[in-house]
Amino acid sequence: MPLTAAAGSPLLAWRQPVHIAAGFAGVLGLSALLVQPMLIGGFLPGLSPTRARHLHRWTGSLLALCVVPHVAGLWITSPPDVIDALTFTSPTPFSAWGVIAMWAVFATAFLAALRRRPRPVPRTWRRAHTALAVVIVIGSVVHALLIEGTMERLSKAVLCLLVVAATAKTLSDLRRRTRA
Repeated sequence: MPLTAAAGSPLLAWRQPVHIAAGFAGVLGLSALLVQPMLIGGFLPGLSPTRARHLHRWTGSLLALCVVPHVAGLWITSPPDVIDALTFTSPTPFSAWGVIAMWAVFATAFLAALRRRPRPVPRTWRRAHTALAVVIVIGSVVHALLIEGTMERLSKAVLCLLVVAATAKTLSDLRRRTRA
């Protein structure tokens, strides 16, 4: 739905194709961010916990891969803006939130790659992964809500609300299971 709504944005008429592709990569990444807690929380019917974890890994990889063309496309169309964002000197507050979320995505991907060898303590790994996931969600949602770009306002607001709600529900359930 958010991709379809973004495709009808009047702002696309004046954008370069690379900029449009970068925007759509961001929309796809935010959409993948909704699926992540739903998979790990077991909210998608018909998936075994093992299959859901496997899809969670793949969706996490997709999310990390969406960040690359999102930032690269913006770099191609406006390198000074990306440099300002990466150095936290941009006058637009959405830039800082996007950069924070980006680094948290990359840190999570790195952490996930380390999970296989040498194997960290599961509780420590889970806490670090969860903390980074919270940073990703907060940073991505604030970034998306502050920016006037490709996404249509209502679908963006609904998607962001669903991402936060799914993440909060999953964290609550995981905390309850951990205590039990």
